[in-house]
Amino acid sequence: VQLVESGGGLVQLGGSLRLSCAASGFTFSLYAMSWYRQAPGKERELVAVINSGGGSTNYADSVKGRFTISRDNAKNSVYLQMNSLKPEDTAVYHCNARLGALNYWGQGTPVTVSS
Repeated sequence: VQLVESGGGLVQLGGSLRLSCAASGFTFSLYAMSWYRQAPGKERELVAVINSGGGSTNYADSVKGRFTISRDNAKNSVYLQMNSLKPEDTAVYHCNARLGALNYWGQGTPVTVSS
């Protein structure tokens, strides 16, 4: 099982980034997919989740209206479009796949928002 995130980097206040997570080794279309983030010295927090079919999404209040999660089951990939980025969005962003008790994590991609 592999989840490989990409797309992180350094961006200025108000900028945008699109994170990608490529999955392999499991039946991607059966799993709910999420993005979490962990800022230095803080606990990991849920950012956004999308159900297996892609028809239902939920977001943390802190990112609603700015971030959009999407998935492409044909490409075994999940995405996070991040707009209007703020310094408090600075964190390592991790991709997560969950199906019942099965729970997989990627290594993360760092995002730094400068003011």
